[in-house]
Amino acid sequence: MTHAFPLPPALYLPENKRRWWTAAALAVGLFISGCATVDNGSGSPPPGGVDASSTRATNTTPRLPSYRLPGHVPLSDIGVASTSVPPVATLAAPADLWERIRRGFAMNDLDSDLVRDQERWYATRPDYIQRMTERSSRYLFHIVEEIERRNMPMELALLPFIESAFNPQAVSSARAAGMWQFMPATGESFDLKQNVFRDDRRDVLASTRAALDYLQQLHGRFGDWHLALAAYNWGQGNVNRAITQNKRQGLPTGYLDINMPLETRTYVPKLQAVKNIMARPQAFNTTLPLIGNHPFFDTVTLDRDIDVAVIARLSEVSEGDFRALNPSLKQPVVMASGTPNILLPWDNAVIFQNKLTTHTGPLASWTAWVVPSTMTVAQAASRVGMSETELREVNNIPPGMSVRAGSSLLVHRSGQRNSDVPLHVADNAQLSLQPDVVLRRSVVKARKGDTMARLAQRYGVSAVSVAGWNKLAVNAALKPGQSVTLMLPKRVSLATSGGTPTKKAAASSTRRVAKSAGQPTKAKAKATTNSVAAKKTTRAVASSSAKTRVAASGKGDKKP
Repeated sequence: MTHAFPLPPALYLPENKRRWWTAAALAVGLFISGCATVDNGSGSPPPGGVDASSTRATNTTPRLPSYRLPGHVPLSDIGVASTSVPPVATLAAPADLWERIRRGFAMNDLDSDLVRDQERWYATRPDYIQRMTERSSRYLFHIVEEIERRNMPMELALLPFIESAFNPQAVSSARAAGMWQFMPATGESFDLKQNVFRDDRRDVLASTRAALDYLQQLHGRFGDWHLALAAYNWGQGNVNRAITQNKRQGLPTGYLDINMPLETRTYVPKLQAVKNIMARPQAFNTTLPLIGNHPFFDTVTLDRDIDVAVIARLSEVSEGDFRALNPSLKQPVVMASGTPNILLPWDNAVIFQNKLTTHTGPLASWTAWVVPSTMTVAQAASRVGMSETELREVNNIPPGMSVRAGSSLLVHRSGQRNSDVPLHVADNAQLSLQPDVVLRRSVVKARKGDTMARLAQRYGVSAVSVAGWNKLAVNAALKPGQSVTLMLPKRVSLATSGGTPTKKAAASSTRRVAKSAGQPTKAKAKATTNSVAAKKTTRAVASSSAKTRVAASGKGDKKP
């Protein structure tokens, strides 16, 4: 038989030798197969067998040897380790808002004679403590919520006790206003609008936001809450200068170390005394009113102007209670563009929203009118269809004053003026007034012995003004019969047009002035009286302008 392929050499061997070669080949195959097996730690090959790639990886990657204890070595017993588990914190809710406040105290305590003095002052006035704590019940929960959200020390929630006794209508002699006592300029820097329609320094939400922003800013600057509070009271510039002065002298720069006014020196001790009383009222023979740990008011958003009287009726609260929660409002109408959110007692907010959806009558009977040109109050009242008395009363215009162009007046709605107040008016409304008098040029004759000062005193004007009108020196001598030009006040007649006197009235006035110059008897006394009255009116205008035009405080770093 012929084979196509040659047979292996072992097949040509004798039978006994061929068996030996076969056994040797099987042994070599088993040895090679054992070396290629991959140990997966379980004593069996991995699922799916061993492929070429895993074999190559085994041949090139060093493997750690596998150790097994001999069968005769016993295993050790399993032990239990002892551990100390920290106690679980109690998550019980505070019993009332006072307890919640106490849990949040985080400032370093002061312990000084000033603190003892302030504790005695408050402890001997339990009626005062009772009034201001009861008043705080409307606003305190919101302040506590804001302080916790910002992770600030809870002592700051007690600061309105020191600033205003929690009276949002409080005004200091330095014109600081509201619970947090913001000065006009400081309030403007924190976007607290102040105009003839509203004062956001008194707004519960806006003033709390601004005060906490300011305190955080001060703490970031000084790195110490006591110094931040001193700056809140005294001004950050003053505190910074006091710290700089101590540094130059190599002295400490803490709150108790720097020089400051007595008011600021006792400011933090007052807060510490209130903190001590609130923390341990029994120790000071004080009883705190119960204030629940829940919101007192809810915020309602308006999209239309609404009279305060309508809000009170729909929400079933008194106007007094409504204004206590919305103390920034000055007028009998809420302007939605400027004050889109109002506060109502929690349950009454739901009542208001339900009734508002079914309300069918008018919501607002007032709107704002921007005066197009300077006019008297009588002229303005005629233009808007109101009596002069009512227009003066609702806009707080004193007698003897005219309204300047650009002023915003609150007027009744009518067919021509029946829209809601726009945002630019609600945010920037101002009332600018001027006396109902105009200055008229008059020429008088100097008498023997007259000086610039004597002539000015006679007509109730200043010598500097007379010198300016005549281009003379203030101490210039006057010759008898010398003509002197004066600008004297002339009251505007309501019958005149546009505030300009008629020719007949001007001629009559000129004759009276000329007569008074030649015969300084009763006529002179009358002219002097009118001039003094005009000066008083001018001073009243300045005072009114200071109240209506909220200008930046000239005291700079004075307390906010």
